[in-house]
Amino acid sequence: MMRLDKFLADMALGSRKEVKKIIKKGNVKVNGKIITSDKFQVDEKCDLVFYKEEKINYQNEFYYLMNKPQGVITATTDNVDQTVMDLFQDSDYRLDLFPVGRLDKDTEGLLLITNDGPLAHHLLSPKHHVEKEYQATVSGIMSNKDVTAFFKGLTIDGDENCQPARLIIDSIDKDKEISSIRLILQEGKYHQVKRMVKAVGKEVLNLKRLRMGSLLLDENLDLGEYRELTKEEIAQLKSL
Repeated sequence: MMRLDKFLADMALGSRKEVKKIIKKGNVKVNGKIITSDKFQVDEKCDLVFYKEEKINYQNEFYYLMNKPQGVITATTDNVDQTVMDLFQDSDYRLDLFPVGRLDKDTEGLLLITNDGPLAHHLLSPKHHVEKEYQATVSGIMSNKDVTAFFKGLTIDGDENCQPARLIIDSIDKDKEISSIRLILQEGKYHQVKRMVKAVGKEVLNLKRLRMGSLLLDENLDLGEYRELTKEEIAQLKSL
């Protein structure tokens, strides 16, 4: 059970102050009856709540899959740069939403945005070994020697050890000395992909995240677009 004003505020109909005014104007019905008291108790699991004849279904956890573009930073707010939260429509935006992990400003691809703190912690914790898969274009010729080095675990910047990672060489352009690779990690150190590639004498030219655990980048999403996760996708993430 919860107060009616909290129910409506949680569903982003406005601040607690704003929804109190909505309720007092008689715009809210609970189980067919107009309610004008913001203190009225509702059962979010079974009561039928309507605002101006529109049914309001209660939801306290939200999950979005975004195809992050380059040039946008992975943060909730910033005084200079555009953030991933700035890409949200007003109807979907909530103050408690946050991105799970970070993608560099010049990195694009899969980004999970939610208000589910326990799930975010689980996905990011190294002890749970949740895989993150990236696709990169690299300046330099990646080799089987590099595959072995990544598999054994690299030391980056002289003293920082990385867990073993799986390097897959998809193609090589010997004339341009460029390699197309995928890299599967189970941790998320700062600039990790770029620093690992640098440790074997190459340079990342562009980078995209394709997967986090069971969650795949949706090819139907253009850069900057997002969608809600399906029930199946949420269940799979929670089972990792």
